[in-house]
Amino acid sequence: MIRNSFIFLEKVKKRKEQSIWNQNIKNWQDFLKNDIKGISKTSKEQYNRIIIEAQNALKNDNPNFFINKLPQKEMWRLYEEFKEDCCFLDLEVDSYGRVVVVGISNYYNTNFFVKGVNLNLIQQELSKYKIVITFNGGAFDLPKLKKELKININMPHIDLKPLCVNLGLKGGLKKVEKILNLKRPKHLYGNPVELWKAFHASGDKEYLELLLDYNREDIENLKGVMNHVYRRLRFPLPK
Repeated sequence: MIRNSFIFLEKVKKRKEQSIWNQNIKNWQDFLKNDIKGISKTSKEQYNRIIIEAQNALKNDNPNFFINKLPQKEMWRLYEEFKEDCCFLDLEVDSYGRVVVVGISNYYNTNFFVKGVNLNLIQQELSKYKIVITFNGGAFDLPKLKKELKININMPHIDLKPLCVNLGLKGGLKKVEKILNLKRPKHLYGNPVELWKAFHASGDKEYLELLLDYNREDIENLKGVMNHVYRRLRFPLPK
């Protein structure tokens, strides 16, 4: 989808982008080869340079090029191009709101980072990826990681929460899961705060394992939500 996008060009908003598509300019190659009605020769030359830079960024697997160019709510357009380099992140907190578990997953494996064990390895894990995907992470997960653990996430971030709201999928992750018929075992609908509290009080690793299972289920369903959101947002746009 990013190769069909023009919204990262300066002063090109959604209406202007739609006007470009309506002229049968469906992708970057079309744009470079043709004059565009409504775009001056000077602007076209500038846009051509930026599009060539964007092509080189994709060739070099560098989605960071689009940070501060692509609006935050449009970062989903990078997903298809960098799907294999995305990670899904979800964290759990204790009763004081402090980070106790962070799960980070690609499409195949989930790694857990637990307070008192290996939270210090999160930055190293994130360095393996090019895009991070969360549900409400812009307001919750990422600020917590930065404030509490001094973790800087210098990569594009796809936050599914506002995308879901725009598609009429309102509520938290559990509610969106139910709307989309994404299943999870009944015993993993509990309260993760209480699981950590029980583990901390008893030292019984069964509680911790259950908490990690809960976090893993959150992350697995994030993948389902991402795929649904991408299909819905992508569908009416040019290929």
